[in-house]
Amino acid sequence: MKPRILTLLILSFLQFPLQSQEFRQTQVDSYTRYELLSPDSQSFRIIYDVSATTAGATKYFNTLRAGSEHLVDAVWDLASGKELNWEIVDGKEARKNGHYYANENGEYLMVDLARPVAEGGQARLRIDKTYKDVKSYYKEDGSIVFDRSLGIKRNSVVLPKGYELIGANYPSQVEHEEDGRIKVSFMNDGPAGVPYKVVARPAKNMKFRSRPQNPWPDYKPTPQGRDKSKARVRYSINERSFQNRDIVYFLQQPETNSFFLYHDYTEERVGMDKYVNIVRAGSKASGPSAILLDTGEKLKVETLVGKEISDKGIEVNNLSDETEAVVIWYDPVKEGESKRLRISETYTDPNRYLLVDDQLIWDRSFGRNRNTVILPEGWMLTTNSIPGRIDLTDDGKIRIRYVNGRPDNIDVFIKAVRR
Repeated sequence: MKPRILTLLILSFLQFPLQSQEFRQTQVDSYTRYELLSPDSQSFRIIYDVSATTAGATKYFNTLRAGSEHLVDAVWDLASGKELNWEIVDGKEARKNGHYYANENGEYLMVDLARPVAEGGQARLRIDKTYKDVKSYYKEDGSIVFDRSLGIKRNSVVLPKGYELIGANYPSQVEHEEDGRIKVSFMNDGPAGVPYKVVARPAKNMKFRSRPQNPWPDYKPTPQGRDKSKARVRYSINERSFQNRDIVYFLQQPETNSFFLYHDYTEERVGMDKYVNIVRAGSKASGPSAILLDTGEKLKVETLVGKEISDKGIEVNNLSDETEAVVIWYDPVKEGESKRLRISETYTDPNRYLLVDDQLIWDRSFGRNRNTVILPEGWMLTTNSIPGRIDLTDDGKIRIRYVNGRPDNIDVFIKAVRR
């Protein structure tokens, strides 16, 4: 083979994987809210939140499900609150515009992002569309049925006004919304989509329910938490599946009693200009850093102790000379905007992460709905108290993912031994 031809062939093979990587779309933090419309319409509104994560991407592609009649109402950039330009394209057009894995026979919502996705960052979107799908939403024996295969892990279904819930085939939260509608939500902790089925029937006494300004008017904190001898008469729940605070722990070798972590947090409150993380008693934080995921911008971080906290105008319950706070500063949130932060730090906690009789011991309470623990290199899992999905990271470490759809904490206890 001539040298020039061989060179061209080598170049073509080198270019192909680069193109594959460039056009592969990635995303995280997907959440879907289905609002069932009039049963006669067999239609439902879909509000879909998603974060595009392909570095450098200027467009996002949302697959429009085959077999449904769809109408797209709007797409918003959640960071700025502004509407984005979009159009519906076929698979061939999607491939031309960067979605390498698009099905040529499929149909896609192509969105122009507000800014290219930053390296290690995200572009957060909210898509508002309406589907008519006679196979997913129908009447049966005087009831209405929503029966749909859901691949997204966090979902909610809102019944039409005047309907009561009589069936949900997966463990679900139920909430009476302010306008009188019933919302059913669930989190899928498995690796595949599930056939989620919700059944409801007409009811005569579905009224508007105002949300109390203070859901705990009589609540007095105690060392044991709330007083469990009394009913929480004015308690108002929060939808667990909608919460998007998640955390990943990378355990260092247990002799160090240390673990690196990062956690993601979204701030929507107008005027807020900081995130305050109070370090747990018995722990020590080091090397804190933070970025604004929407832009990739590095944020100012301070570690404050005792009186330094109050001197900055930060209010903390039970402030003492030992209280330690990691404070992340950013520009105040404006009306209609939100900010997504990623906060990283290393914790040292000899009380809850340690080595005993050559066994790694991890005993820590998790309050978030999504938590991940990655064991250090060279260790195999022998005990895990809370059910979690277990797999290997790309570099061969044991990873355990915990999805907690309940509103309370889980006490995770892990033991491991050296291989």
